Amino acid sequence: MRMRILEISVGAFILAGILALIGLALNVSGLSMSNAGDTYTVYARFENIGGLTPRSKVTMSGVTIGKVTNIDLDTDQLVARVTMEINGDVDFLSIDSSASILTAGLLGEKYIGISVGAEEEYLGSGDYIEDTQSALVLEDLVGKFLFNEVSE
Repeated sequence: MRMRILEISVGAFILAGILALIGLALNVSGLSMSNAGDTYTVYARFENIGGLTPRSKVTMSGVTIGKVTNIDLDTDQLVARVTMEINGDVDFLSIDSSASILTAGLLGEKYIGISVGAEEEYLGSGDYIEDTQSALVLEDLVGKFLFNEVSE
């Protein structure tokens, strides 16, 4: 009887550990089991996305307000077009808002940070954020530093 209780408790402990690992993997990867609910789509064009990927966060003042759903090439302007799903309760993004590609943490996770402007008109579904700032790419900065010529 005592051996049976020990085996059941070890099995329950292993099962709890596996569930904790699955929860951690979902949390780190940005996937979620819940439905995002009401969202609207906003686009932005960037000259260099520098490692931004679909499912990256879209934040405002450090708070996640959406996610990147698609990245493709805008063949008219030859720049990257980023499609973002913004939560429906964030309906106060003005048309002069700006979007920047930022880096978080030591691992270099890329995400989009939105700064709200002062206009009274708001972005709707299908609108573009015109004021964008591309990602800083370390290789480009090092290259500019190494091969910079002194101008007189």
